[in-house]
Amino acid sequence: MRNEVLLDIRNLHTYFPTRKGLVKAVEGVDLQVRRGETLGLVGESGCGKTQIALSIMGLIEQPGRIFEGEILFNGEDLVKKGQAEMRQLRGDRLSMIFQDPTVTLNPVLRIGDQVAEVFRYHRGMGQSEAREKAIEVLALAGIPQPRDRLNHYPFEFSGGMQQRVVIAIAVALRPELLLADEPTTALDVTIQAQIMRLLRTLQEQQQSSIILITHDVGLVADLCETVAVAYAGNIVEYGDLETILERPKHPYTIGLIDSIPRQEAYGRRRLKPIPGVLADPIDLPPGCKFHPRCASVMPRCRAERPVLREIEAGHKVACHLY
Repeated sequence: MRNEVLLDIRNLHTYFPTRKGLVKAVEGVDLQVRRGETLGLVGESGCGKTQIALSIMGLIEQPGRIFEGEILFNGEDLVKKGQAEMRQLRGDRLSMIFQDPTVTLNPVLRIGDQVAEVFRYHRGMGQSEAREKAIEVLALAGIPQPRDRLNHYPFEFSGGMQQRVVIAIAVALRPELLLADEPTTALDVTIQAQIMRLLRTLQEQQQSSIILITHDVGLVADLCETVAVAYAGNIVEYGDLETILERPKHPYTIGLIDSIPRQEAYGRRRLKPIPGVLADPIDLPPGCKFHPRCASVMPRCRAERPVLREIEAGHKVACHLY
């Protein structure tokens, strides 16, 4: 069912103990993703977006761990699953596209072997059958002459083609949920557009749910139906794409949108940068985490943390102004 909730994150806290103190990378996140939905998770670098995704995938690096909360995927709590169970889920029902394909792909293994491994591990296919499946998914990802490219190494592919290979691996088994973490960061704008078109096409064909993690509001506008805005490890605003772009309410969301370069009808508009810097995850301010940077700050903001609450149908904001 289209409106059925596939992923339900409840009060998620992911922390990293360090010598300097406890890094609160994810601090009480609540988030839902429906079946077939494409959700944009937006925010500055360091706001906790990637750690939310890694928490879902069970890939938090030690000594980090999930201290509190639930991640319900098809009603099953992923937090309670062991690593063996998560390995079975990853690459099959859950999959992730990472930022840098040069890190994701093994430089000493041929492309065909890396794609075929998904089918061999999760479907128990033999080498010959798995290679034929690898050809199919490489073609699906827009790799020209995929049969000939099976025996090539990653360094023989351009950055854009390497990312297509990573996408092919991620979607090979038609995952129910695909997490794409800044999938176009290292690519030029032309290749970025091609990758976004590819993701849109694959989502329509496979009906997977997608979480697009990015700092680029323009990419979200190009692909997503709903938007969640993250700040200092929490979700501060959530709503459908049009609502967030046309009627943002949280001062941070307004700042993100105002900082987008655009050509106005009459002359150029000066950019409006968000003042200050992102809150230190080791020493988060009390109350609203955004209050040191907010032009609308009130005494209550410095003492009381706002709760994410619905202000209109489907539109939620964590701000004392509402």
